[in-house]
Amino acid sequence: MSLFQDTYDVIVVGAGHAGSEAAAAAANMGCSTLLITMNLQNIAQMSCNPAMGGIAKGQIVREIDALGGYSGIVSDTSAIQFKMLNKSKGPAMWSPRVQSDRMRFAEDWRLLLEKTPNLDFYQEMVSALLVDKDKVVGVRTSLGIEIKAKSVVLTNGTFLNGLIHIGDKNFGGGRAGEKAATGITEQLVDFGFDSGRMKTGTPPRVDGRSLDYSKMEEQPGDEHPAKFSFLDITKPLTHQRSCHMTYTSPEVHDLLREGFDRSPMFNGRIQSLGPRYCPSIEDKINRFADKERHQIFVEPEGWNTIEVYVNGFSTSLPEDVQFKALRSVKGFERVKFFRAGYAIEYDYFPPTQLMHTLETKLISGLYFAGQINGTTGYEEAASQGLMAGINAALKVKEREPFILKRNEAYIGVLIDDLITKGTEEPYRMFTSRAEYRTLLRQDNADFRLTPKGYELGLASEKRLRRMEKKLANSEAFVQFFKDTSVKPEEINPILEEKDSSTMNQSDKMFKIFSRPNISFDDMVKIPSVKDYVVAHQLDDEVIEQTEIQVKYSGYIEKEKNNADKLNRLEDIKIPKNFDYSKIKSMSYEAREKLSKIRPITVSQASRISGVSPNDVSVLLVYMGR
Repeated sequence: MSLFQDTYDVIVVGAGHAGSEAAAAAANMGCSTLLITMNLQNIAQMSCNPAMGGIAKGQIVREIDALGGYSGIVSDTSAIQFKMLNKSKGPAMWSPRVQSDRMRFAEDWRLLLEKTPNLDFYQEMVSALLVDKDKVVGVRTSLGIEIKAKSVVLTNGTFLNGLIHIGDKNFGGGRAGEKAATGITEQLVDFGFDSGRMKTGTPPRVDGRSLDYSKMEEQPGDEHPAKFSFLDITKPLTHQRSCHMTYTSPEVHDLLREGFDRSPMFNGRIQSLGPRYCPSIEDKINRFADKERHQIFVEPEGWNTIEVYVNGFSTSLPEDVQFKALRSVKGFERVKFFRAGYAIEYDYFPPTQLMHTLETKLISGLYFAGQINGTTGYEEAASQGLMAGINAALKVKEREPFILKRNEAYIGVLIDDLITKGTEEPYRMFTSRAEYRTLLRQDNADFRLTPKGYELGLASEKRLRRMEKKLANSEAFVQFFKDTSVKPEEINPILEEKDSSTMNQSDKMFKIFSRPNISFDDMVKIPSVKDYVVAHQLDDEVIEQTEIQVKYSGYIEKEKNNADKLNRLEDIKIPKNFDYSKIKSMSYEAREKLSKIRPITVSQASRISGVSPNDVSVLLVYMGR
């Protein structure tokens, strides 16, 4: 008698943010799925900061939710604070973020997974893949148990040969208190994969009772908080916990410098690259020596716990140096440590070895998602897990793969960047990476992706109908403004109040509403607008969507036209075994890069570093285009 069924459709290795979304997606699409992790108590653990979302990352969480993933729902149910970042800028930059209850986040994720049909769980380390003729057929555990599968998704996080550094001490581990995973890297290298090492870090955790918050700046949540999920099953917060902010000082920097000779970053023990946009405190004071202070965000880890996350103080310095320096930070004079900060090195596999589906080019049915691909961040990992789980399920069902374009989702930008350009440092998503960010807003993720999620079998009919109602209401409201005129006597008092030029004759409301200094709060003072809102029972989502569509219609239309031009190149497919070596008029670098990455379309080829516009023109001519 076997512990497991004969053959699973999908096996997911690792139960972090990528693995959890991958397992949920495959199982919800009707595939028999097994989630294997080294510790079932740590499903969806927030290894670093207790927060979800942020600049560009918030857009990703909303996209995951729109497709039918779980991250948005769990972010809402475990939130202790909500903020919409960048509200002073245009809507393309608005980014939702929640402070989370770390323990509740992991618990809610586990409970959701346990309620998911077709999903089994097993606690053990996977030490090898089972491969037959370049096709994955299962996994082998550290106990020697072989489990068969039609596809496998690897989401190993920082566990592959993980090495933790604190000062001049180092020891194996994938996370504080957990052992590293061994065997898989070596096997994949034997199969012909390229691997590398990356580094990330985390700050100390401290006892909140030992802090003096009166010396810090309070950072409350939004007065009228929103939420992540488009579904009605979650509700906005009615009360919130505040974060706080304090600063380092020249004295703190001097104390930290005393330990630089024992720092693994500066004495050569750590050779790999860390995240550029989330540097350690020692890296910050070394690189920005002219700055006298750096921000420290003091973040509670939950509703009831006294544990506090010291955001901005990531470090791998010796624990005595960390403690001494942190006690010189305003408000931390009597701080007590829960645990010291540390750095961790781990194996990753350059993502240029993947296809857009996140399936590996060398082994059929094998998918990579998360930090194994060189990314950093819960949100980036979760979105890759979702896409890998979807495509593993589609492959098993012999259906067409699911690929998001750059003009369709931040997830599409993320994956295209990874497999086309690769990365030599932990990749982090920013709004600046998305050339069509006006189209890819957090507010319209459901319009863009819920129909696709419904077709896949992930998004429910209820979710689809709710989206369709919201879309119909907002389109009708926009049309109302286009069709309805307003008289000077109705609008001029409002315009005068806003120091905006007045009208001499009636004009369409759309034109007035388009003015940058005129808001919906101004327009709703017009009786006919107020009557429309009441008669159609319009909620805040519809009103916000309408205002964006009116005010940014020109920008949106321009980006749509640009995206259409790009998609013409996206439609030109490159034959699978195309021989670039024959094109002598193309640069040697371009031939080398194209032969290695094997782009699927001319558009993808044009985005590869080292491929010039002239190389693309030569390719088009050679293909008879």
